[in-house]
This record gives sequence, C-alpha cells and structure tokens, in this order.
Amino acid sequence: MSEEIRKNFASDNVTPICPEVMAALLAANEGSVGSYGADNLTQSLNKRFGDIFETEVAVFPIATGTAANSIALSALVSPYGAVLCDQSAHINTDEGGAPEFYMHGAKLVCIPSAEGKLDPATMPAVLRNNEESGILSPVIQALSLTQANEWGLVYSLEELAALTRIAHDHGLSVHLDGARLGNAVAHLGCSPADVTWKAGVDVLSFGGTKAGAMAAEAVVFFLNGRTRPLVKEFLRRIKRSGNLWSKHRFLSAQLHALLENDVWLQNAAHANQMAQRLVDGLRRHPAAQMPYERQSNEVFVILPDLVLKDLEAVGYTFYRWPTPEDVSGTLIRLVTSYYTRPEDVDALLAEIAA
Repeated sequence: MSEEIRKNFASDNVTPICPEVMAALLAANEGSVGSYGADNLTQSLNKRFGDIFETEVAVFPIATGTAANSIALSALVSPYGAVLCDQSAHINTDEGGAPEFYMHGAKLVCIPSAEGKLDPATMPAVLRNNEESGILSPVIQALSLTQANEWGLVYSLEELAALTRIAHDHGLSVHLDGARLGNAVAHLGCSPADVTWKAGVDVLSFGGTKAGAMAAEAVVFFLNGRTRPLVKEFLRRIKRSGNLWSKHRFLSAQLHALLENDVWLQNAAHANQMAQRLVDGLRRHPAAQMPYERQSNEVFVILPDLVLKDLEAVGYTFYRWPTPEDVSGTLIRLVTSYYTRPEDVDALLAEIAA
C-alpha cells in the first residue's frame, strides 16, 4: 500500500475495504439471486442483528450514512415537525441539508454545547417552549443523538438513559447516529444492546463504512410500540429516495462480514488503541494541547502552525478545525482506523517531534 495512504489521518473513510468484507463480497459474487433484497443474505439480516443486539429488530441496508440518517429521521417526523439535536451533530453540519430534504421540510432544532454532547438539563425548557408555542413552531417529534460524537466523545450509558427518558416523556422518538458506534462500544466496554435499545434508543443508523466496509450502513428499528408502525412502509421510503439497490446482496454481505465474529468491534477497538497511542505520544510534545479527552478514534490537538506546514510538506493529511482566536497554533483532527498500524502512528509522532 502506498506511503501516501499510510500518512492519511484525515478520516476513517480513507481506508481500503477490510479483508473480511472483501472476502464476503467475492463470495456473494456467485450465481443469480433475488433482487431488491429478495436474497438470503438480506433476508437473514434481521436475525443476525437481532442476535447481536439481543432483541427483535427490523434492518434495512443503505449504502451511505447520510441516507441512513436522513431516511430514518423522515420516518420519525412529519413535514411540519422538527428533530432536536446538538448543534455539532453531523445531520446539522455535514450532510448538505439532506435530512431536511428527505423529511420534506421538517426542521432541525439545535442546542449548542461545549463538547458536542446534549445536556439533559437543557432539554426540558426547549421542549416546554416548543409545546407552549403551539402551531407557531414546528412540533419537535424526535431526538437525534450521535455516538461517538463529532468531537470523538462518548455518552455514558447513564447520560443516554437520561436523555432518552426526557424525550420519551415528551412523546419523542429517539434516533442514534452510530457511524462510529463500534468505537463507542469499545470505549464503554458494554454490549451493543446496552448502548442502544436498553438505553432508550428507538432507531439506529448503524455505521459499517468506517468500520471497514466498502459502503454499507443500516437503519435498525428496535421493535416496540413506537417503531412497529413505521417499519411496514420504510422500504418504500428507501425506494422512493433512490437508495434501494437492485443487487442488494452486496450491501448485506458487507454487514454480515462485519458482524461475523465481531469484526466491527475488533476493528473499532484497534482504531481506539491506535488513537490512544497517538495521544500518549502527543502528551510528550511540549507544544501540543489537547482540549478533549480521547474516547474513540478521533484525536483533536492544537499544534504550532510551523509544525503543521512541515507535516503537510512531507505528505501528511488531516483536517484543520476552527480554532479560538486567543489560542496559539491551530486545532487539527487526526483519525485512526482498523488500517492504522503502530508504526504509522510512531512515524507521525517522530515527524512532529522533529
């Protein structure tokens, strides 16, 4: 693999397909099977996910995270409704208006926070004001949370339960953007069930691409009184949006491969370990400042501008983040993945130290 890829810490989307997924795609590439999900791989996803999450589920494979989030939310709110989320949420900052598009005009109501994590204490007043405004404001019908969030931080099980309890008390459904769910599970040391439906989540956008897939996400409904009525028509939402693959088996094969022997969790745990290795090395650099704790596979660090220019000059790739004016240097994001090797981290640290 080229040195350029080994120096790319911009995202966990830049990696090759993990070997298990590639093998599954090749195995699925045999013979003729039913289209549009009428194949054995797709038909068996409910049981596979049900075993992993320890409950009855309805699973719908989708190729992209943007589509998974947006179509899932479209099932939870009316066109005249609204979704409550953190201001930094991916659905608000990085999906090009797709949620509003698929929700046919429903609004995102965003609450600012210091670390991208909604504070349960802020929710009641927002929901109460919304209820009191009547028809003058779009009615908030869903809460969307991100786990792990945009700053690489993870909600504890207690924090999740507090947020979902408030949401359900006000009649809201709860959606979880789990693009990096595996990283959160690895950090918390809990089961996938603990961090989802047991914590009050109704619908999950399960992230496969960042875990090693080519392009595979899934909308997972944890079947209960709120979600069962939504499942019947959900496939029509996917079809109408242009996201129903005719050769659906290739989406499902990737998901099966990730879940088999917990490949998705092993990949996420490795990514977290490489991020911690990076943090341990950065702490030894006198000019490095890290404003957030490392809880997943994203590391945010402030480094001198000259260091960043030197890194880019020798081929390293990363994203610059908005930096407070009173800070010396620039905040950047470094992301590790299942594909990151210890020697890749060590080479980056050596370059920074030099």
